[in-house]
Amino acid sequence: MDVSTIAILLILLLILLLALGTPISFGLGFLGLAGIVCFLDLGNLYQIAEIAATTGTNLFMITLPLFILMAEIVSFSGIGDDIYTAAHDWLSWLPGGLAISSIVTCTGFAAISGSSPATAATIGLVSIPEMIKRGYNRRLAVGSIAVGGTLGILIPPSITMIIYGFITEVSIGKLFIAGIIPGLILAFILCLSIALAVKARPGLAPATKGVSWSKRFSSLKRVWAFLFLAISIIGSIYAGIATPTESAAIGATLSLGIAIIYRRLTVNAMHEALKRTVAVTSMIMFLVIGGNVLAFLLSSLGIPQFVTEGIISLNISKWSVMIIINIILLLMGCLLDPMAIMVISLPILFPIVTQLGFDPVWFGIVVTINVEMGMITPPVGLNLFILKGSVPNITMKDIVGGAAPFLFLLVIGLMIIMFFPSLATWLPGRMGF
Repeated sequence: MDVSTIAILLILLLILLLALGTPISFGLGFLGLAGIVCFLDLGNLYQIAEIAATTGTNLFMITLPLFILMAEIVSFSGIGDDIYTAAHDWLSWLPGGLAISSIVTCTGFAAISGSSPATAATIGLVSIPEMIKRGYNRRLAVGSIAVGGTLGILIPPSITMIIYGFITEVSIGKLFIAGIIPGLILAFILCLSIALAVKARPGLAPATKGVSWSKRFSSLKRVWAFLFLAISIIGSIYAGIATPTESAAIGATLSLGIAIIYRRLTVNAMHEALKRTVAVTSMIMFLVIGGNVLAFLLSSLGIPQFVTEGIISLNISKWSVMIIINIILLLMGCLLDPMAIMVISLPILFPIVTQLGFDPVWFGIVVTINVEMGMITPPVGLNLFILKGSVPNITMKDIVGGAAPFLFLLVIGLMIIMFFPSLATWLPGRMGF
């Protein structure tokens, strides 16, 4: 059986397993195991244990539970509420000010959470009821939070970037730094678009009076913890004081201290945070191990090399190939969660990208923005369901309808990053990485 036939067979079997409702991690692992038995020497079965041991003891993977624990502790420490209060006091006078405040709050919270669902859920609980109470269009209210939450995996620290760096062996520190400017650009595009939309259609959001300057400056006292935590995490990496793994430990420790100072560290809250940390970490670890087993099979069969050579031999420009890759990632985002997309696609797509001469750090940002869009695209847009669970009185029709216009804004942001790669590569270069 030739390589192309085996590749098609594996793709069809994977689609079948997913259609039957098999957990993605187990589906990937089972497919890799079956492929080793059918197409390789049985002596290669020991590689499964080798892959599991190597993945589970990899230093980069220690970063994962630490950042997840930090995000869980931050979620009950009240920092999200404090950031929203400050953003509201400073920006509420703008057209669509509360929605813009929500985007800014999501941007700030993303710098200390690393998780899109956590950002959407935490900020949505505070801002969506407030916007609806003030007479904001329901779709604008939920749409701004759905898309704002996606910034949680672009602005560092980012759990998604950790997985990308682990799979591709690209520096996680470089990826973190590279995400800052694109993340701020996307946040600016979202805020500007909301202001212009409300200016053109005042019915979307009623005018809100600004607050006094004394209250504005007073609200800044509430965000000291956020600034201290964000600067400690990212600043320690920039300054070369700590590696990403060490910065994760710093973040987890400081978030714990902040929760204690805020007097919100109850035994039950800590217990729930630890349980969710273990659950999320275990899910990701199983997914990565299953993906690595399948990646070993694909590599042993020469499928990535076969696909790369086939793409390179086509008489089309490298940017045409990149556009095709983006379309593939966008379609996968409609059906799979971000981790699954990367685990399944990167072993095949990454060699193509590097062979064509694209910067691997820049491609990491492109992939992250693509999986961001997957967070708000039905039928499996995770942020859509997070908001439905967090704010039950909102219909799924309103959530999907509210997120749809923002999806096009993310596409515009992606195009800007693609046309100007230096937006992602300049800052890591300046930091001497």
